[in-house]
Amino acid sequence: MKLQLSVGMGNNPRTRPIFDGKVAAEGIDLICTSIHASELFWRQFRFADFDISEMSMSGLLMAVASGDERWVGLPIFTTRRMFNVGVLVRKDRGIDKPADLKGKKMGVPEYQQTAALWTRGYLQHEYDVHPRDMEFWMERNDDHSQGAAVGFKPPADVRLNYIPNDTNMGEMLLEGKLDGALRYLAGTDNLVDRSTVDLYRHPDFKTLFPDPHAEGVKFYRKTGIYPINHCMVIKREIVDHHPWTVLNIFKAFVRANEMAEKARMEAVAYHLETGLLPPEARKALATPLIRHGIAANRKILETTAQYSFEQGLTPRLIELDELFAPSVMEQ
Repeated sequence: MKLQLSVGMGNNPRTRPIFDGKVAAEGIDLICTSIHASELFWRQFRFADFDISEMSMSGLLMAVASGDERWVGLPIFTTRRMFNVGVLVRKDRGIDKPADLKGKKMGVPEYQQTAALWTRGYLQHEYDVHPRDMEFWMERNDDHSQGAAVGFKPPADVRLNYIPNDTNMGEMLLEGKLDGALRYLAGTDNLVDRSTVDLYRHPDFKTLFPDPHAEGVKFYRKTGIYPINHCMVIKREIVDHHPWTVLNIFKAFVRANEMAEKARMEAVAYHLETGLLPPEARKALATPLIRHGIAANRKILETTAQYSFEQGLTPRLIELDELFAPSVMEQ
């Protein structure tokens, strides 16, 4: 069976073994394509271009809530990052702590994207800064918005504007028309994102948190959460006719992840042999942070669903068994 597969980062060490053929899904000939995630999600929700693909967790939650049954989720988590600590702000706006965001105009590529979902949830639960406290400016218009494809409507208590097509978020930030960005994407060479200037290295901008790494560590130590941004999905029509594909694909990605973990541990062992790292570093480095499956990630997934409901992106709390194939719920 030939199936088209696409992920946003084909060079990710945890998906590369799938792309280079070192790991195969039994009974399936995967035709692999790597496309930037922004474009991939839009293409999937608009045109269903690929049989199997990486997918926005927020987008999948909203699709399920809206009755879109084209996709079956696979608990394969291809992208995980602490996007929640990467808020970018202008230095001249007096924004030195999260509370200073109240009343500010903040850019976002797409209001409903998972990185923005996690950031708003983080600001609300850790710093009492709610989405209603800010004014948002969204770069993607309806023609290139994955949210528009799943029926996104701004929550009633949120001020959301759309950035005109003759400009972009980067230009508005440089011109001082925006105070900062909840998430900023530039130079991504895809059909969706329009900004081009690199503001993370621009002298007029800084991150909200002076040390985003330390902020992320604090969050992880408090909650045990390493945010999940993307999962994998497969077309429901394939699962209906060939249910065995679900576990075969899942097993292939687990093997690819194990290969990446083995390579990581070999690098860890090399550095530990120097004796320069303290004993506590040995334990931390030996702990795998990225695991597939529901069991290892239930709290994170349920938090994602809770944030989506709290922020008005989904009208009800979505249960995990509504998202993922029944055969992987115990994995």
